[in-house]
Amino acid sequence: MRFCEMREKEVVNICTGKQLGCVVDLELDTCSGKIESIVVPGPGKFCGFFGTDCEYVIPYSCVKKIGPDAVLVEIKEEKFLQKY
Repeated sequence: MRFCEMREKEVVNICTGKQLGCVVDLELDTCSGKIESIVVPGPGKFCGFFGTDCEYVIPYSCVKKIGPDAVLVEIKEEKFLQKY
């Protein structure tokens, strides 16, 4: 899968059923080349624009499934919401 395809998928928290938004960035381990986390705009943002200065940084280990339309994650949202 290409990153541009992942950006089109909605991220859904399976604990609450809440749609968090779309993937806007990835954090990679430069030594191994593996994905460390996915980044999703925080509440009140639209595709990374307009709104608060926070984002969800979700460890890749919390990604449970990547389907044709959505990325399913299992998180406690307040734990992974970070200000930048």
